[in-house]
Amino acid sequence: MGSTARPAFERARFLVAAHAPAQLPPDRGAEVAFAGRSNAGKSSAINALTRAGLARASKQPGRTRQIVLFALDGERRLADLPGYGYARAPRELRAHWGRFLDEYLRTRASLRGLVLVMDVRHPLREGDRALLAWCAEAGRPVHVLLTKADKLRRGPALEALRRVREALPALHPRAGVQLFSARTRLGVEEARAVLEAWLGDG
Repeated sequence: MGSTARPAFERARFLVAAHAPAQLPPDRGAEVAFAGRSNAGKSSAINALTRAGLARASKQPGRTRQIVLFALDGERRLADLPGYGYARAPRELRAHWGRFLDEYLRTRASLRGLVLVMDVRHPLREGDRALLAWCAEAGRPVHVLLTKADKLRRGPALEALRRVREALPALHPRAGVQLFSARTRLGVEEARAVLEAWLGDG
């Protein structure tokens, strides 16, 4: 595959739901992970960027309870991480998620970057800030999607974008940010361009 080949977003398919490191696919190629608070719109964003119905979106927070991986082509993948900030899961399960995610984010060699999903109406909450700081320290690139932008008028949405853009350098100097709406497809091509740059040719 040449270096100019574009990932086949529309042909993305479910690969595996991993509940432990041993269940992850071989650590080679290129991978981009989607992270964010529960119910921020991770699954909806993945569906908008790939194809409808690929990721299971739910109005019930905390439904994603594994690292769910989707194959694009060759050895290029997207990963849907469990949402954080939702406490109804048993303590032991939440502790397991924390250990698994920490190991994944620290050691996964094929991980090229994180897409951090935030509800545009409630950005930069404690968990978001903590993840940004961790990624900055680890040298992991981050691109922020301010989702559900269709819920705000244009002026307030742009103001939210401005505030997050101003706050990011202190949290992660190289993080990007954009407005995004899965419903109206605002920002889909912009976000795909970031993914393409990260994924390269695998």
